[in-house]
Amino acid sequence: MNRGLNEQPLEPMQPVRALAQAQRAKVLEATARLRELPGALLPVLHAVQDALGYIPPDAVPLIAAELNLSRAEVHGVISFYHYFRSAPPGRHVLQICRAEACQAVGAVALEKHARDRLGIGFHQTTADGRFTLEPVYCLGNCACGPSLMVDQELHARVNAQEFDTLLEALP
Repeated sequence: MNRGLNEQPLEPMQPVRALAQAQRAKVLEATARLRELPGALLPVLHAVQDALGYIPPDAVPLIAAELNLSRAEVHGVISFYHYFRSAPPGRHVLQICRAEACQAVGAVALEKHARDRLGIGFHQTTADGRFTLEPVYCLGNCACGPSLMVDQELHARVNAQEFDTLLEALP
């Protein structure tokens, strides 16, 4: 058997940190409940993020093992879709629609104002942990853009002033 230059046996990769027990339980619940679905990975990832607010990197090996997939397959899906987070979000998640209909009525200016006001870019969280800013590519509110989702609540025809008012009203 060829073991490489150092002639040492290869050891399996281990996660750098252990997944917290409560997080592990949520991941196992999601995989057990959804593993029989065709294409179970996406529903499992959605369930884990719904339960934990994000998909901890240390959950990737567990999800892979439970669904009989490689870690690369799981990581590839998480990193491909903008919806999935690999870090905890802020207390408030702000999602700005970037679809063409919203861009045509002012979403680009709203994006700039949001980034300037919060001092962060998309997929980032403010230093105080209060806000996470995310792009979305359609909120299904095309006739009333630009649209903004604040903690799962849809807001229509949002301009800079309305954005500031919404932020000020949040705890």
